[in-house]
Amino acid sequence: MNRVEVPPLPGEDHSCSECGFSYLALDVGEARAVITAVPDRTRAAALAVPDPRRRLAPSRWSALEYVCHLRDVYISSTIRLYRVRTEDRPSLEPMLNDLRTARFRHNEMSLPAVLDELGLTVLGFLDEVDRVRPDGWTRTATRLPGEERTALWFVRHAAHEGVHHIRDIEAS
Repeated sequence: MNRVEVPPLPGEDHSCSECGFSYLALDVGEARAVITAVPDRTRAAALAVPDPRRRLAPSRWSALEYVCHLRDVYISSTIRLYRVRTEDRPSLEPMLNDLRTARFRHNEMSLPAVLDELGLTVLGFLDEVDRVRPDGWTRTATRLPGEERTALWFVRHAAHEGVHHIRDIEAS
C-alpha cells in the first residue's frame, strides 16, 4: 500500500452536508446522549443488512467494516480525549482508517463480536468524557500542521461519526 494522504479533520463549526449533523448544535450533554445511543442503533442497523460483508462499490466499506471503524473511532477518541485532558496541546496520530480496515481485515471479523466491542468502547469513551473538568473543554490538540481542535470538538466529532456511519450501514 502506498503512503496514505491524511485529509484534514472538519472544523470546530462543521455542519455535515451528507447527514445534517451540526457540531455547534450540540453541547456536551447532548453529544453524550447521541453517543450513548450509538451501540444499539448500530446493532439494529447492522443486523438488518442481509450480507454485512458485501461492499456496494469498491470505494465503499461493507456494513461490517463500518462497524469496525466505529469501534476504532471510540477507541481512538478515548485516547485522544485523555491526551487532550492530561497533556498540554498534544500532537495526535491520524487513525489511517483505510489502512486499519485492510491490515486488520475488518471484513473477516465476527459481526456479533465487533458489535459487543463497540458497546464497550463507547462506555470507555463516555467514562473519559465524564473525567473532563468543566474548565477543560477548551483544551486543545493538533494532528496536522495548523489543525487545532478542542476537547469539546472531540466529543462532538465522536457523536458525528456515530450518526454518519450508522447511515452508511443502513445504506449497505
